[in-house]
Amino acid sequence: MEQTERKVLNRNKEITDNYFQFLDKHIADVVSGNVDEFMEINKIARELFLSHKHLTDIVQKETGNHPCHFYDLKILDEAKRMLFETNKSIAEIAKILTYDPSNFSKFFKKIIGQTPGQFRKENKK
Repeated sequence: MEQTERKVLNRNKEITDNYFQFLDKHIADVVSGNVDEFMEINKIARELFLSHKHLTDIVQKETGNHPCHFYDLKILDEAKRMLFETNKSIAEIAKILTYDPSNFSKFFKKIIGQTPGQFRKENKK
């Protein structure tokens, strides 16, 4: 491989890494700062000036997961933070995160392996 090709590949990787870092921060900001106004993946892609496919490709390459799964993990991080740091009820947290409370508990248990109540009990100060 020639040095020029290597430079181009390194630059492409740098651009992709920067996109992913920006995406990660953007989704984290959306979830933690605007939990009552969640954005769809398409809207996030538009805000990043990417096509849905390009965003999906970047996230899958970097995380091994589809953006929806990546987004779900960010939502769960925010849910865990609220369970740990607040006294809000599980139903209140679910509503803030735009989930039906019973679906939220099922979703949480499926990914985390325990119910939100169990998680809170084991991790609360």
